[in-house]
Amino acid sequence: MLSVSKTVRSFLFSLFFLCTVPLNSQQESRLSFTVSAENPSSCYYQVTFRCEGIISGAIDFKMPVWTPGYYQIMDYPGQVENFVAWDEKNNHLRWEKVSKNTWRVFSMNATSFTLTYNVKSTRLFVASNYLDEERGYISPAGVFMHPAGMINHPVTVSVKPYAKWSSVATGLDSVKGKPHTYSAPDYDILYDSPILIGNLESLPVFYVKGIPHYFIGYKLGNFDRELFISDLKKIVETASGIIGDIPYRHYTFLAIGPGAGGIEHLNSTSISFSGEGLNSPAGKKRLYSFLAHEYFHHYNVKRIRPLELGPFDYDNGSRTGMLWISEGLTVYYEYIILRRAGLFTDEDIFSAFQSSIKAYEDKPGRHFQTPVQASLATWEDGPFGRTDDELNKTISPYDKGPALGIMLDFSIRHKSGNKRSLDDVMRFLYQEYYQKEKRGFTEKEFKAACEKMAGEPLDDFFEYTGTLKQVDYPKYFGYAGLQIDTVPQEQPGAWLGATVRERNDSLIVTRVDWPSPAWDAGIRRNDVLLTVNGITLSQKAFEESLSSMKPAERIKLLITKGAEKKELVIDLKTKKERSYRISVLPERGTLQKAVLKGWLNN
Repeated sequence: MLSVSKTVRSFLFSLFFLCTVPLNSQQESRLSFTVSAENPSSCYYQVTFRCEGIISGAIDFKMPVWTPGYYQIMDYPGQVENFVAWDEKNNHLRWEKVSKNTWRVFSMNATSFTLTYNVKSTRLFVASNYLDEERGYISPAGVFMHPAGMINHPVTVSVKPYAKWSSVATGLDSVKGKPHTYSAPDYDILYDSPILIGNLESLPVFYVKGIPHYFIGYKLGNFDRELFISDLKKIVETASGIIGDIPYRHYTFLAIGPGAGGIEHLNSTSISFSGEGLNSPAGKKRLYSFLAHEYFHHYNVKRIRPLELGPFDYDNGSRTGMLWISEGLTVYYEYIILRRAGLFTDEDIFSAFQSSIKAYEDKPGRHFQTPVQASLATWEDGPFGRTDDELNKTISPYDKGPALGIMLDFSIRHKSGNKRSLDDVMRFLYQEYYQKEKRGFTEKEFKAACEKMAGEPLDDFFEYTGTLKQVDYPKYFGYAGLQIDTVPQEQPGAWLGATVRERNDSLIVTRVDWPSPAWDAGIRRNDVLLTVNGITLSQKAFEESLSSMKPAERIKLLITKGAEKKELVIDLKTKKERSYRISVLPERGTLQKAVLKGWLNN
């Protein structure tokens, strides 16, 4: 063993003490941000972070690598530039980057110090930051750093908008007497409260149970604002009525512009929005479904949540196998909410579930991936699965989730003699785990809650969440006196199974069905179709040629795969499809009638 001198031991002890002395308590320290959008043409937010009363030799500051609500790793730390640390005398403090999302500042026991940095903001998306000369959007997890171990610390944020802008909108509470200044009791709330800045339009506030609801947005478009607010109020009243409680003091819809997704928050939601879509019946249904989905999320996933989704792991992400509940059942409820609010007809809700089921059943991923596996894999595969794969062996919880929702609801209603429903499960989870125990639920607890309401085991249903078992749709729809068409029907014409598009005077294969004659012959995406039966054809002529042929006829194709030419002779077939059309059975029993009436809330 090597000996260590007394002087060296003393130095090492002092250094150890300097770097590990506990941070002061929250009551003695203050954290405050100023974020400036005063130079929007730069596409950078300038952030000033003042820390007072956090006394230590060295402090780690972290930026999350994801934001709750969007289950993907984001490059937030990579957008940070020009990081500088200053003490109260404006002297530079030494710092170093110790991990992808961690900046270690050697504060040397300073009683107060300031961090400044810029955040590049060029992606218009609800989980990203954006700034241009027309508006700014802040996804807080990608802008505001937290001292390691101090997620529960209160924080204030002051926003300095561009001089030509008039509005700042957020779900955060305002600080009285300080314009554009907001407070959060902890970082979880701050990260959950996006900020929209610009010359924004505020629609008339509406109240549900005395609680104000705001709709504020950027370039909302041309539509009937009075009717829209009236319908939005119906959505909120119906959704909150399902749970029987409104847990927030105010709620804000932030419309950030078209084509940018949607993310739910505890008392707000960021949504892509163009009011022009409300001017057609189909567009209105799509937009209302979207709004109902994001609003109901403040219950299902934010408060009624899997145990893994809180406390959040901001460094790595929070993985759960129950997104089929959090996302899939929220899709289920968006349809239910619109029907009960009178914004969907019976035929509308049948059509919505038909489309959702067909979208799931027509994809090959159902043969390879379960809802639980899809939930866990969304971090790698994306929310809609690996859509760019040649053979997509993944599914989306958004597709199978609503089918599971309707099956589970009908099962509970049937087994309980229509005394209980999935609504009762959601209320129980809300009251038992969110309100009483202040936590999320486990898979076992979710299953137990469902069986408690059904009054019987539901093993048959839960097989469909963790296995690849083919769904017996007629059985479950029959509980409500409904029939669903699952019989394969022959489609007219000959079937090749390849879709082409004209590009630079060439026919490019853009899709190949699996399985299909084209797939079995080796045709894949991006192959180039040169001739059909020895003739060079346009896209239109190719499609017309196929439509004129009959199943069992033979077609000769010359294609290129990269630099290789191949001649293929393919026997065309008949395509069979299931429609999954839903309708009411002509003969129904008393319980079936009661279940359907209760489900539709007629």
